[in-house]
Amino acid sequence: MFKNFKKGGQRKPSKSSDSSADASSKGIGAPGPGPTSKSGVGAPVQNTVEPVVPPPMTHVEPLPLLGKSPAAERQNLFMRKLQICCFQFDFTDTLKSAREKEIKRQTLLELVDFIQSGTGKVAEACLGEMIKMVGVNIFRCLPPASHESSGTEVVDPDEEENYSEPSWQHLQIVYELLLRYVVSSDTDTKVAKRYIDHTFVLKLLDLFDTEDFREREYLKTVLHRIYGKFMVHRPLIRKSISNIFYRFIYETERHSGVGELLEILGSIINGFSMPMREEHKLFLMRALIPLHKTKQVGNYHQQLSYCIVQFVDKDYKLADMVIRGLLKYWPLVNCQKEVLFLGELEEVLEETQSAEFQRCMVPLFRKIARCLNSPHFQVAERALFFWNSEHIVSLIAENRQVILPIIFEALEKNIQSHWNTEVHGLTVNVRKMFSEMDAELVDECQKQLAEKQAKAREVAEQREMTWKKLEDAARK
Repeated sequence: MFKNFKKGGQRKPSKSSDSSADASSKGIGAPGPGPTSKSGVGAPVQNTVEPVVPPPMTHVEPLPLLGKSPAAERQNLFMRKLQICCFQFDFTDTLKSAREKEIKRQTLLELVDFIQSGTGKVAEACLGEMIKMVGVNIFRCLPPASHESSGTEVVDPDEEENYSEPSWQHLQIVYELLLRYVVSSDTDTKVAKRYIDHTFVLKLLDLFDTEDFREREYLKTVLHRIYGKFMVHRPLIRKSISNIFYRFIYETERHSGVGELLEILGSIINGFSMPMREEHKLFLMRALIPLHKTKQVGNYHQQLSYCIVQFVDKDYKLADMVIRGLLKYWPLVNCQKEVLFLGELEEVLEETQSAEFQRCMVPLFRKIARCLNSPHFQVAERALFFWNSEHIVSLIAENRQVILPIIFEALEKNIQSHWNTEVHGLTVNVRKMFSEMDAELVDECQKQLAEKQAKAREVAEQREMTWKKLEDAARK
C-alpha cells in the first residue's frame, strides 16, 4: 500500500533525540501519557541532547530535511515536524490550503522513511508526541453511513458506491507511520505500551466502522500487529471485538468492519493453545454462532466460516454445538443464505468425528431432507454435494440405519418429480450409493414409504367422503 505514495526519504543514521509537536494545542486529547525521558527507544548514545517540546507552531512552514540536519539537532527537528503533521485541513475543498497540505504530506513521508530506515532511533519523549500526532489525525468522528444520511433502507454493500475518505492522502501516510513503528525491530514494547495503551487500542477498534475499505485494511493490519507484539493488549482486544459483535447482532445490525475483525480473529483462533480455554468456547457460542442470524451475513460469511471451522479443527468436540447452532439460525426464505450455510456445514462435517456426529445427526438430516426437496436447484444441488465427501459418506454409512429412513422419502420425491435435471441425476446417484451400502435397508425403506403413501391416500379419501356427507346434509 505504501508503495503507491512513497517517494523516499533520508536514510542517514541518527545519534540524538528530539521531541514532537504539541497536539494538545489542537484541542484533542492524547491517547496516552507522554513524559520526557533522557533515554531513547534504541541503545543509549553518548553526548545525547535531551529533546525538548518546542512551543506550538502557528502556521505550516517547510523545515530542513532530517537527513541533512546535524545529528545533535535531529530529534528536536523531528519534534517540530510532528507539530506540522498535527495541523488539520479541510479536504472537501481541494484548492484550500493546497501549499500547506503538500508540506504536511511531504513531512509525513519523511517521518515514515525515518522510522522505516531503522537508523533513526526515536527517543521516548518523541515517541509520546508521535503517538499524539497519530491520534490527532486518525481519531475523529466518522461521518454518518450512507443509509443514515440519505434516510434510505440498508442495501447490499455490493450495490453501494464505495465511500472515499476525503483526507485519505494524509491518513494513509499516518497509518503507514504507525504500522512501521509497530513492526519495527527497534520498537521496545515496554516503552511503547505506555503510549499505545488500552485507550489507544479501543479508539482504533472504534474506527473499524468506517465505510472506507482502504482504512479498514490498514486498521486490520495495524491491530493484528499490535495483538502479536503487545501481549498485554490481547485480552482487551478479544473482549472488545466480542462487544462490537454483540452490539451488531442484538442492536444495530449495521457495522462496516465485521469482515475485517473476523479476519483478525481467524489468525488469533489459529494460535489458540490446547486444551482450549472456557472463555474462547463462550466466545464461539455467544458471538460467532449468532453472527449467522443477521441479514448481512453474506457480506462476511467467508471469514466467519473460516473462524468456525478453525474452532472445530482445534477441538472436534465443539462440532455438535456448532452444527446445532447453524440449525438454530438456518434461513427460512433466503435461498442464497441456505447455500452458504450448506457449504459451511460441509466444512464442519469434514472435521467432525463419529461421536459428535451421532449426537446431532437426526435434526441435521431432517434439515438436509428439506433442502433436498427445495425448488431452488442450487440449494438441492448443494445438499446433494455432501455425498461427494468421503469422510461424510463414511459417517453416513456408519449410521445409515438412522439416516436413510429420514431422507429416503425426499430422495424418492426428487427422482419422481424434481424439475432440474442435474438435481435429478445427483439424487439417482445418491440412491444408488445407498443401494450398494445396504440393499435390504433400501427395500425396507421403500416398503415403509409405500405403506405411508397408501395410508395417506386412505386418509385423504376418508376426508373427502366426510366433506361430501357434510355437503349433502347442508343441501337438505
